[in-house]
Amino acid sequence: QVQLVESGGGLVQAGGSLRLSCAASGRTFSLYAMGWFRRAPGKEREFVAAIRRGGDNTYYTDSVKGRFTISRDNAKNTVYLQMNSLKPEDTAVYYCAADSNPWRAARASSSYDYWGQGTQVTVSS
Repeated sequence: QVQLVESGGGLVQAGGSLRLSCAASGRTFSLYAMGWFRRAPGKEREFVAAIRRGGDNTYYTDSVKGRFTISRDNAKNTVYLQMNSLKPEDTAVYYCAADSNPWRAARASSSYDYWGQGTQVTVSS
């Protein structure tokens, strides 16, 4: 069992930056691949980024490549999402998720076993 708590969301102007954090507790954090997803108003939840257990392999959806960076600190049981050059279309609730397959780093939400409660990111134009 893993508990995930996101933080770092807020209101930011277009072009600004935010760093989301997701703190994990429970089982050994390094046993999990981690992902970030988001759900915009009226839209389906979508994949944003994922990282394998060692942090050496990362994956992004095309719309955030070059602007967002996922990273993890296994000693702190935390995964991060650094978001730069934010756009109004990045407005969403952002969720972190843990996949018990540490080598998968999947894009499909169904691959993840545990989810946080979400943190709101609002980007004003």
